[in-house]
Amino acid sequence: MTIDLFIALLIFAGIAAFTPGPNNAIAMASGISFGFKRTLPMILGVAVGFPAMIACIGLGLGQVFETYPQTYAVMRYAGAAYMLWLAWKIATAELQAEGELAAGAPFTFMQAALFQWINPKAWVIAATALSAYTVASDYRAGMIAIIVIFTTMSFSSCATWALFGVGLRHVLNDPRYFRRVNIALALLLVASLVPMLWH
Repeated sequence: MTIDLFIALLIFAGIAAFTPGPNNAIAMASGISFGFKRTLPMILGVAVGFPAMIACIGLGLGQVFETYPQTYAVMRYAGAAYMLWLAWKIATAELQAEGELAAGAPFTFMQAALFQWINPKAWVIAATALSAYTVASDYRAGMIAIIVIFTTMSFSSCATWALFGVGLRHVLNDPRYFRRVNIALALLLVASLVPMLWH
């Protein structure tokens, strides 16, 4: 991988990872409701699960979906239904007393890792990265670079959004503002489904 291609990949990965999307919306909502420590397994799940998905696609799993498109269709609509349920849970979350964290459980490591397979933004980013930032003459090295960079970027972005949620928690003591932020995050999650369902 040339230095120019590597820098371009870094810029793409940074923008793709830090812009709003399902992972970041869930990380922020989890930070608000559960605090950073309880959100950390979710963050690690994304940081491992997304690069693992890139590796699987890069090693040929994408061809399975091309051969059996109905498999992808089932995953797509099941994923959309699950994300709508998550959006509902976020939108209807209740404000706890100040200093008290929400009851229930945030995403586990495994749930966050598996969630990448139904995350439309993850699919678009993975496919774009593999097609735009690898070269046929040294495909494996390019794929490894993409995996390493996205491992770092995924952890950094989810951690940042979760910490932002933790910081907002101290501001959102008024139930009206708490509800508005949660509804905005839920709508962000629903909006992320539009590109996947549109195509």
